[in-house]
Amino acid sequence: MTLLRPSLALIGIALLAACGSGNTDDATGAPGEGTFTAIAEGETVHFAGTEPFWSGSAGGGMATYATPEQPEGREFAVERFAGNNGLGISGAIDGAGFDLTITPGECSDGMSDRSYPYTATLLLGSEQRQGCAWTDSQPFSGAEMP
Repeated sequence: MTLLRPSLALIGIALLAACGSGNTDDATGAPGEGTFTAIAEGETVHFAGTEPFWSGSAGGGMATYATPEQPEGREFAVERFAGNNGLGISGAIDGAGFDLTITPGECSDGMSDRSYPYTATLLLGSEQRQGCAWTDSQPFSGAEMP
């Protein structure tokens, strides 16, 4: 067993080094160093997903999260974190953690002909949801009302 521990430590170090190699400093995903700046600090991020349907927006320290059961949405406080290859938005809604990650990359909602500039991954409590995201300055392309 003692021989296994050094090997696991080396694997962990290699994985951490690999994680650092994908840093980007713009929305194109081009390799570089620095903090993600493609979405401006004061800009509102809009997000939506299917299976199940969910949507919302986040900006100014607040987020709104809507579902078909609550179409008006729920508003709650969030914190924003710009990482190396995307944006993190975290808070809590109804006692469950809300951790949304926005990363650059063409995204399709699978139900319309829209194309979005960002992918959205939401961890709501222990449930993970996939979707797409956009901003007012970086909108989706396609029909407004599909």
